[in-house]
Amino acid sequence: MDANWFTSFREKLDKHYAWPSLYVFKFIVPAAKEEQLRQLFPLHHATHEKTSEKGKYRSLTYQMMMPSGESVIEVYKKASVIEGIVAL
Repeated sequence: MDANWFTSFREKLDKHYAWPSLYVFKFIVPAAKEEQLRQLFPLHHATHEKTSEKGKYRSLTYQMMMPSGESVIEVYKKASVIEGIVAL
């Protein structure tokens, strides 16, 4: 992800959300990397998890009250270092 992508994404977030706002993060991650993703999110946030048919991947959905579009982008930047992650 480059700087232009982040700028465009920030503009879209700010256009569609009135901050602070509830934001839904959705990820697919290799099952072995699941705990690494969980560490990015506080325990008290709503979570939905689903394991793939063969058990190799986990889908994780988190709902968090976010103060700004920039804070949403920071979460995606932190998650992007996890090998094999897909952000939806």
